[in-house]
Parts: sequence; C-alpha cells; structure tokens
Amino acid sequence: MTEKLLQYLWNYKIFKSFDFKDTEGNAIEILDFGKWNSDSGPDFLLAKIKTKDLVLVGNIELHIKSSDWIFHNHSGDPNFDNLILHAVYQNDVEIGEFSDKNIPTLELKEYIEEETLWKYEQLLHENEFIACEKIFDPKNIPFQFAEEKLLQKLDEKSLEIEASLRKFKNNYEAVLFHYLAYAFGLKVNAAIFKQIAESIDFSVVNKIRQNETQLEALFFGTATWLEDAEDGQMKIWKREFDFLKTKFQLPNVKFNPKFLRLRPPNFPTVRLSQLANLYHKQPNLFSKIIQAKTIAELLEIFHRVKPSEYWDNHFNFGKISEVNHEKFLTKNFVEILIINAVLPIKYTYHKYHHEEIADEILDFYREITAEENRIIKGWKNLGVQIEKSLESQAFIYHYKNFCEPKNCLNCGIFFKTIMA
Repeated sequence: MTEKLLQYLWNYKIFKSFDFKDTEGNAIEILDFGKWNSDSGPDFLLAKIKTKDLVLVGNIELHIKSSDWIFHNHSGDPNFDNLILHAVYQNDVEIGEFSDKNIPTLELKEYIEEETLWKYEQLLHENEFIACEKIFDPKNIPFQFAEEKLLQKLDEKSLEIEASLRKFKNNYEAVLFHYLAYAFGLKVNAAIFKQIAESIDFSVVNKIRQNETQLEALFFGTATWLEDAEDGQMKIWKREFDFLKTKFQLPNVKFNPKFLRLRPPNFPTVRLSQLANLYHKQPNLFSKIIQAKTIAELLEIFHRVKPSEYWDNHFNFGKISEVNHEKFLTKNFVEILIINAVLPIKYTYHKYHHEEIADEILDFYREITAEENRIIKGWKNLGVQIEKSLESQAFIYHYKNFCEPKNCLNCGIFFKTIMA
C-alpha cells in the first residue's frame, strides 16, 4: 500500500463497502469525498461527512498509518485547521489532538479488497512490456481512448510550439522550418537538425530559397561539413557558404550531425539536401500546409522532393556510391513529417480560431498508416488493434507517459482493469 494508491482508491470510491465506522464505532456517512488536492495541504478539499447526527464540511487527510500525521509534522499547520476526517489504512496510534477536536479517524483496511492491492503490487514489480501485461484485456480500453490520448499529445505539443513562437516573434514560417528540420533528422539527428535550423535566421532562407545550391551550402556549412572541401561540388558549396556568411553575418556555430547506426538513405547529408529542395520547390510552404484540407493535398506538397544531383551517386561527401539513383522522399517518410511536424503546427495555428480543428486533425491521422516500431509491436502482441496513425500515435504517447514510468494510477485502462 502507498499513500498515492490510498488517495486513488478514495478518489474513485473503490471500496467493498461504504458502511464506514470510525475507530470508536460511530457510523460515518461520506456525503462528498471531496476534491483531490495535488498541492500542499489536505489531500481532499471541500468534503462533506455525516457522523453523530452532525453534517461536517471541510477537508480530509489520508495516511497509510495514523502515526504519519506526527511524522509529516502536520500538527499546528494552519493548512489543516479545517480538517473533518483523518482516513488511514491502519490506525497504529491514537492522535490526542483529534480526540480533543472531535475529529474522527476512519481505518480503511477492512474496506479495501485484498485483490485490488494484489493487482497494484503486481504492477509495480513487473518488468514486462507494460506493467499490467498479465491482466491486460483490450476490452478494458475506454471508449474513444485513442482520440483522447492523441488530443492530449497535440495539446502538449502545441504548448511547446507556442513557446517557440514567443521566442521567434510569432513567426509561424520560421517555427515550421524548425519543426520540419527536427522531423527530417529522425530520432538520431532530430535535436541537432532543429538546433541547426534555429541557428539560421529564417529571413536568410527566404532570401536565398530560389537558389538551391545556396540553400544546401547554408545547411552544410552550418553543419561544419565544408571546412575541408574534397571535390569540385564541395568547393562550390564552400564558396557559396563563405559568401553567405559574410553577406548575412551568420553566427559562428558548430554542429555535428551523426551518421552512426543510420542506413545510408537516412544519412544527414541526404536529409538536409532534401530539406533544401523542399524549401526551394515550395516558396509558399506554410500557407499550403495551413490551407490543405485533405491528406492528398499534404502529400502533394512533398511530392518528388529529392536531394540535388550530387547525391544521386553519393551518400557522404567525396565518396562515390555504387548505387546511382534519385533519392526522392518516400511516402512513408513524408507521413512521418506530416505526423511529427505538419499536423502539430496546423493544429496550433487553428485551435484558437477554428472550433472544428480537433476533429479535422484527427481525420488526417485516420488517413495515415500506423508506424511500425517496438512500442506498436508490443501493443499489437497484447491484442490491440492499431491500423492508422490515430491509434499508433495515441498508444505511443500513452506508453511513454503512463506505462513506461508506471503511472498506473492515472491510467484509464488500469482503472477499468482494477474494477473488473
């Protein structure tokens, strides 16, 4: 038993009987269990109980043992002046001040099912994919669980995007550039690509976007790849970067994108060249994304985006590859960009001015095929139906925020499981 679990059981009224009696044998009727308080002070506020023919309104404090009142130094704390009940799992000591103030103590041990405690204890000690794996049943997934979780994720992402907007003077085009760079970097280089993008004043990108060679030079030079030019094309990029650095007084920053454990098509060289081509081909990128009404329109924006000709037979600088072909963005990769950058930006832009945007964004996710990764495989092995990115994004978010940290007491699936 933990205090957090005891609070959970109290909040959701998970007891085998409500015929409560205090430690002196007096009946206690809980008229209102109170509002769960996450700040300092009593655990439940604005509660209401009836005992000894009196109705009391005030706060309730919960402890594992009644002696915790002493150990937690609550005595004399003005935050606890309006206490009407001390609810404990085990009453191991009588508290004199409660007797003096006629505050009843309720021992809850006999009102809690042993099986409920067993289920929770099992979860805390499991090392499976998810803690409740052995008792998990897909039937306990709440109605519209995926929609609720995905909107939670979008709201969190939106707060992050709004913070970026404040930092970059409410420039949506610049922030879109930063988040697209992040998505182009995938897991290995996402943070580094975003740092590269944020280090470049977006006005520079706008001014040179008609010249794809200069865009590539800007990105490659910022990544410090042009300091030792190895072939003719590298020398051209270096010359252009030196020109841009002088003209726009670019900051002297250094970033080191990673190649280790990446497949050649995902090398940062190729991905940054594709990003340059996207901004070269789409001068009205932000407005097109915001105005898009269907997934087909979004996919069309990224259609035939590819690196410059140099990368047809290269994956890295100065090293000719045996493979010679144009490296267009794949549909799968474009969908990753849409999921991780485009739709969160689109949601943030519209959410205060367009009441139906949440439903429209969810519809976009319903049109995109679910990702395949370790987390999704784990859910599927448990019988969860995941076909579209609506479900995959929701269950990835839930796993990372609830299952991985074993935040079971705030999980809707756990609630239905423990009540089953």
